[in-house]
Amino acid sequence: MKTAIVNARIVNEGIILEGDVIIENDRIAQIGSGLSTENCNVIDAGGKYLIPGVIDSQVHFREPGLTHKAELATETRAAVAGGTTSFFDMPNTKPQAVTQEELEKKYVRASNVSLANYSFYMGATNDNLEEVLKTDPAKVCGIKVFMGSSTGNMLVDDEKTLEGIFGNSTSLIATHCEKEEIVRRNEQIFKEKYGDSMPMSMHPDIRSVEACFESSKMAVGLARKHNARLHVLHLTTAEELVHFDNTIPVEQKRITSEACVHHLWFSKDDYETKGSYIKCNPAVKEKRHREALFQGLLDNKLDLIATDHAPHTKEEKAGNYWTSPSGLPLVQHSLQAVMQFVKQGKVSIDWAVNKMCHCPAIVFKIQDRGYIREGYFADLVLLDDNKPYTVNEGNILSKCGWSPFDGETFSTTILKTFVSGNLVYDEGKFNEIYGQRLAFSSVR
Repeated sequence: MKTAIVNARIVNEGIILEGDVIIENDRIAQIGSGLSTENCNVIDAGGKYLIPGVIDSQVHFREPGLTHKAELATETRAAVAGGTTSFFDMPNTKPQAVTQEELEKKYVRASNVSLANYSFYMGATNDNLEEVLKTDPAKVCGIKVFMGSSTGNMLVDDEKTLEGIFGNSTSLIATHCEKEEIVRRNEQIFKEKYGDSMPMSMHPDIRSVEACFESSKMAVGLARKHNARLHVLHLTTAEELVHFDNTIPVEQKRITSEACVHHLWFSKDDYETKGSYIKCNPAVKEKRHREALFQGLLDNKLDLIATDHAPHTKEEKAGNYWTSPSGLPLVQHSLQAVMQFVKQGKVSIDWAVNKMCHCPAIVFKIQDRGYIREGYFADLVLLDDNKPYTVNEGNILSKCGWSPFDGETFSTTILKTFVSGNLVYDEGKFNEIYGQRLAFSSVR
């Protein structure tokens, strides 16, 4: 049975087209107006927006080994309910995905439980260079390098190892950039000053501008030295924008970067009410950085928007500054948050689609996804931008059961989500049909 989505406002490649989309099997068969719907299951969009599925370039779905916080089944339900149809998951699980064998186990697990399409980063350590270089760039989204320790303690700070990765990898290298020695120095200063009474609002002073700048400067320097393909994850400072170029199209860039939803939404002022619920690495910083990141996206120095979805339990988050882990769940509400910027007149919906759908597909060279094109996979989202949606504990789908957006009313509701041609989310109901492993161009 084919599916016809009719009377939609199709947002794609900078234009909005009123028309129909025919899905056959897992692909988009036709796009146009007044298309034949014979032998089709017909969905009348009623003039609502139809966009490509969101591609999230970094999430922590916590499986294996940390499933008390999250798991692939629960987090992909949250993802598709929020309009995210594809994700790239991080390697700091238990065991860590730092061998090809452990990495492949994650793909096998996802094939049996993930409602969204999936890829998993290969993790780098100081002593697994040989395993890292076995990674097939056509089958794996990239190599993750923690150039600063975060959850999972996978710090890579050995200069020989870094030179080996940047000098020899044919895969995209994705980096978490915070200079470890600066962070540790700051921790010692603040621990001596505040002890266990350390305010959450001091987090951006520990995970400082200097720590971020020096680390990203090093990563960009290594990439330029070796002509490596580098993607710098979750930028948080105005100062770091100097490292990135907007004079060439994203398709031609060897060095790309991103901002995350929470760094565009929250600022240091919000620690007063949100506390540990917005504690993350790199840190949410002052308003000037938030505004600079937004401008960086507008100026195309920053190329895409992601989440760094990283759940922890409420009990874990209830600790003091030193014991509360960094990270927050975001994948269910990322599209709604960015659509709020659209509603506020800060950006257009086609801009949002470009940064959340098109550009991730370009940056990571994903095959046949990220656009509404004939012959492409049918990863599609139908949304109503005039139907308010209030986040509360009753509708939060991440396993941790909380959100930094709790109590927020968005102007947009996600109505339906198609993953590889299957209607997996339909106005609050789920169809347990699993996504596909993402494929990439092997030329990075």
